[in-house]
Amino acid sequence: MNKTVLLDPVNHISRLITAAVIVMVLVSPVGAQAGPRSRPMDEDAALALLVRTLKHDRVYAKRISLDCFTYDTDETTNAYFQFALREKHDAKCGGDPETSPVVARYRVYRRSDKIERWQPTDDSWHRYEPAKIK
Repeated sequence: MNKTVLLDPVNHISRLITAAVIVMVLVSPVGAQAGPRSRPMDEDAALALLVRTLKHDRVYAKRISLDCFTYDTDETTNAYFQFALREKHDAKCGGDPETSPVVARYRVYRRSDKIERWQPTDDSWHRYEPAKIK
């Protein structure tokens, strides 16, 4: 005996939606863990991102030209590069050429492009917020 099964259209659509949601839930964490970069950036790319961001946001524009800064790599880990932003003292920028005080410290994360700034007042790292630096 041949039986014909009639599908309830509402039930069928509900099952399709449920399956789609399950697929999205299972696939989403994989994409989120990978982050926006498929490969971590190198030190040059991290420094270029930091300099480009500081120029764009003009956080030091009222105090000092970005041409009067140097950047030292303080620390390198699998997660980030840490840079010290130092005053450049020379004939063009002024100041004592025997010194190069640190103005700020930044971390640029290799996979996410996230930037953090060190807050000496509480000795901790905070999300980069240009409005709080100006």
